[in-house]
Amino acid sequence: MSIQKIAGGVTAPKGFKAACCAAGIKYKNRTDMAMITSAVPCAVAGTFTTNKVKAAPVLWDMDVVYKEKAAQAVVVNAGIANAATGKTGLDICGQTAAFAANTLGIPEKQVLLGSTGVIGPNLPIDRITAGIADMAAKLSDTLDAGTAASKAIMTTDTVNKEFAVEFELPGQDGTPVTVRMGGMSKGSGMIHPNMCTMLGYITTDCLIGQALLQKAVSAVVANTFNMISVDGDTSTNDTLLVLANGLAGNAPITEENESYALFCEALFSICRDLAVKMAGDGEGATHLLEMRVYNADTTENAKTLAKSVIGSSLVKAMVFGKDANCGRILCALGYAGPDFDPAVIEVYLHGEKDTLCFYKDGCVQAFDEDLALSILSETAVRFSCNMNMGSAEATAWGCDLTYDYVKINGDYRT
Repeated sequence: MSIQKIAGGVTAPKGFKAACCAAGIKYKNRTDMAMITSAVPCAVAGTFTTNKVKAAPVLWDMDVVYKEKAAQAVVVNAGIANAATGKTGLDICGQTAAFAANTLGIPEKQVLLGSTGVIGPNLPIDRITAGIADMAAKLSDTLDAGTAASKAIMTTDTVNKEFAVEFELPGQDGTPVTVRMGGMSKGSGMIHPNMCTMLGYITTDCLIGQALLQKAVSAVVANTFNMISVDGDTSTNDTLLVLANGLAGNAPITEENESYALFCEALFSICRDLAVKMAGDGEGATHLLEMRVYNADTTENAKTLAKSVIGSSLVKAMVFGKDANCGRILCALGYAGPDFDPAVIEVYLHGEKDTLCFYKDGCVQAFDEDLALSILSETAVRFSCNMNMGSAEATAWGCDLTYDYVKINGDYRT
């Protein structure tokens, strides 16, 4: 059985429930807290922001993931980031986890935390605990509950982000069993990866060892969440957590075999789809921007070149203005760092039906301006560059830079 997309998100796998509530942390008339729980303790893996200024929940989660290596619940709030809050912020994490643990009947160190929003203010612990009590009473394993949770963690996102897949693995007795994986994420601004750059939560009922789970997560993040950029800013709160409860009944994955490879493929599928959806939902964005670099000398150089293009403010502004200015692409490739011969590369613009060659043999090519405008008017704008140096490739995703991005961030706090 190949990997199949299915409906839902974090509640699609067996044993996972979710809930949300309107705790009134910052927003009015909308949900702003979410909870995910598992019927049994899970193996847990994660990746976290490389920003030196790490939010209190990031520090809490790092301790759980790297020391405890098991978790059974996640509590997330939107509106206030609990970042740059010193000892008070850490104390609030401890109080939140203790209250959730007591409410759910699980160990305190099996509660993971997440926060997103304005940096600086302290979280109102009374509203947090009230929200936890509210959510614990209405936890549900329905797909709708998972979708509602994905909406509750949004900040400037315009759409919620969730995906789920299923696939088959050998069961305990050798008979194939169905394994499911589901994820949700938020992120549309302060997105520039050197980790994963967002809040993301993935659940699976696969039985897999914690060490292998961490290895899979770290590898997949490098080619998915680490390949997107909205605005060049790496957040203080970036967190990706993956929980595996083993309830699917598959034979334990304890080595890098065929089952592990299929698990990684499924994880890649979820992470890529979430990452691309985040890139396309960048603050104020009107276009998804994709750059594929192929026939490069090394994968690392291909990644660097692709990320340079999607991270360029001039390229992003050019896409917003639908201005077929190949010079913007060439400039971003040229200052990226990797060495290449400009005389042999080829740059293309791809639409749903048509492809235009922008640059070849060291010269900008003549092209149909009307066709270029038509392609640049599509929701997804895709460029590619044939380096003609080797066989390595990489793809990066971003979005255009619009007037609304400045409007949104000009008064984000107030």
